[in-house]
This record gives sequence, structure tokens and C-alpha cells, in this order.
Amino acid sequence: MVMCEYFSAADDDVAVRVLDQPDGPDPATFDVVPLRGIDPVVVLARLEAILTGCSYDEATRRPRSGQLLSSPESESAFIMSVSDTLQEALASATPAALAEAAGPWSGTEELEASGYTSEDAGQALAQLAGLAGRAGSDGRRMYCRWAL
Repeated sequence: MVMCEYFSAADDDVAVRVLDQPDGPDPATFDVVPLRGIDPVVVLARLEAILTGCSYDEATRRPRSGQLLSSPESESAFIMSVSDTLQEALASATPAALAEAAGPWSGTEELEASGYTSEDAGQALAQLAGLAGRAGSDGRRMYCRWAL
């Protein structure tokens, strides 16, 4: 299964330098949330649609939504951005809103195929929301290191 490590960084250049670290973002330096099977393109766009009430297509067209920041020639890992809209939605979501979103999100084709239950999705949402809140309070943005 694909390993996705979500982390926050001050800017795109700092985020891309994570690729210089063979084991991904160092938790001593970065705020890191490892999540298997939660890809930053399709799965997060589906989450953004659920949390914000927009369509999936609209979520995929938002600036920074699953944008590849590293070289596409890399064969083992990539750095992708998370949309500011999703980061803000996660950071401002109440625990009740996250719990409500967990059911529909776990029912998406991609998460069902990965074996995610509503409880698993709720735990992942809580981790992502925590990361989003901490990042926003420090003026950082969210990123994903997607390792094959």
C-alpha cells in the first residue's frame, strides 16, 4: 500500500527538501502524520468536497489541491501540496463535524478499497485536523510525501 506522510512546512521549498531525507520528514524537525492509503489527490479532494459542500470536481480544481511540487522523474517519492481550503476546513472543523464527515468519507470507493471503516476515517480526520490546526497557527502549509 502507498505510504502518505502528511506534514507542515513554512513553504514549498522547505517541503520539497524533505526528499533529501531517505526516510521522509523527520519528526524532530517537522510535524508529521503518517497515513497509509490516504492519497493527496483523489482521497483528499473527496474529503474536501464532504467538508466544504463543494463538488469533487471543484475540489480538484482548487489551487494547491494535490499539486506535484517535486520532480516527476523521482521514482520512489513525491511531494504534493494540500489545498489551503481543505487545510482551513480541517483546522476549523469541530469534533462533531469531523465525526459526521467520517461516515461518508469512509464510504468513498478509495477508502473502502483500503479497508477503512468509519472509525478508521474518524481517527485519520482527527490527526489531519490536528495537523491543520497546528500548521495554521504557525503560518505553515500542509504537504504530503507520497512514497511508493
